[in-house]
Amino acid sequence: MSDKSRPAVFLDRDGTINEQMGYINHLSRFHLLPGVAEAVRLLNDRQVPVVVVTNQSGLARGYFPPELLDEVHEKMAGQLAQKGAHIDGLYICPHHPEAKEEQYRQECCCRKPKTGLLEQAAVEMNLDLKRSFMVGDRWSDLKCAVRAGATPVLVLTGYGRGDLQYIGPQQEIRPAYVADDLLGAARWIIRRMAATG
Repeated sequence: MSDKSRPAVFLDRDGTINEQMGYINHLSRFHLLPGVAEAVRLLNDRQVPVVVVTNQSGLARGYFPPELLDEVHEKMAGQLAQKGAHIDGLYICPHHPEAKEEQYRQECCCRKPKTGLLEQAAVEMNLDLKRSFMVGDRWSDLKCAVRAGATPVLVLTGYGRGDLQYIGPQQEIRPAYVADDLLGAARWIIRRMAATG
């Protein structure tokens, strides 16, 4: 990374940005969570890159075609734009070692909690992972953050509340902050960035 590399905020998608529905196998199942657009806009206003990093093994399992994933992300971008917000980067892992679709059947380096998506974004967008944050509703997101050198933040939307109660106590990795939702996480991150310069 060059001296000009920037910190970013990495966001999980399902359960963090949109309602956790299992697999989003139809466009009608995508629902932006309350406060998400405001959270993203707060980061946009401070020129902090917002990067979505998402496992989408539903592609590998043959539950939906790539075209649907594109449509879902167009809908997400459109709904954010209506509130004056935007995503700066979008990175997807379509792989699974037991995939039905052969093209996606592999042990990859990008499926969270592996760090490939964050590392790819860091190279392509000139980001400083050690000064960045990763927000998600699963412990796999927190593990990904720590392995990449980023600060882990847990939201209690999606699987978050259950993960905190039932998964978290057995884990060595702890979130730096636990927020009710993405808006709470964004506000904390902005305060933390201001404090650390």
